[in-house]
Amino acid sequence: MRNKVTTTGSKSRTKKSEHVLQFLVILAETEPPIWRRILVPAAYSFWDLHVAIQDAMGWLDCHLHEFRVWNPALGKIQEIGYPDEDGYGKAVSASWSVPVWPLARDSGLPIVYTYDFGDNWRHVVAYEDMEPAEAGVAYPRCISGAGKCPPEDCGGIGGFVEFLTAMSNKRHPEHKSYVEWIGGMYDPKEFDPQKVQFDDPKKRLKAAFLG
Repeated sequence: MRNKVTTTGSKSRTKKSEHVLQFLVILAETEPPIWRRILVPAAYSFWDLHVAIQDAMGWLDCHLHEFRVWNPALGKIQEIGYPDEDGYGKAVSASWSVPVWPLARDSGLPIVYTYDFGDNWRHVVAYEDMEPAEAGVAYPRCISGAGKCPPEDCGGIGGFVEFLTAMSNKRHPEHKSYVEWIGGMYDPKEFDPQKVQFDDPKKRLKAAFLG
């Protein structure tokens, strides 16, 4: 598990000469789709993108993650994430050491981002555009989206469907326990991109190493 560092949002400013990358992030197998459209600095690493996706979606970043992206230079799928320091897990590239832009530009295929290998939340991350950053604007930014993020540890897509069924019916035998579990009611349509707050990915990485 990884501890999330809570801040008041990203305070970094992107210089006028820099660019930002636009990504569409869709949580796979959700209906209606839960999705976000985000702008991130073109200098971002995959760790930085991971943090931006976590914050835009509404996850708590308390589980491991992995990106799978086609790397034409290698001629294969490159797996990028959090390497196992003990060497027991599969070999993956450290996400903080791999820049996003070259692979987003050259891959030609959507990136698959998986969060929490138990619940297996798979996200399709599609690179859409590169554009000049607006002077004086803080990035990353969430510019649009729909659907509330599922609760952590609810059992993946299957568990999420069961959770929604119970929450929508006060007579459901699990309704009360679910309400107590999440601390209130749950509106699956609730999402406002203007309320998204982004953490500092450098602080989050430091917290991950400190455990």
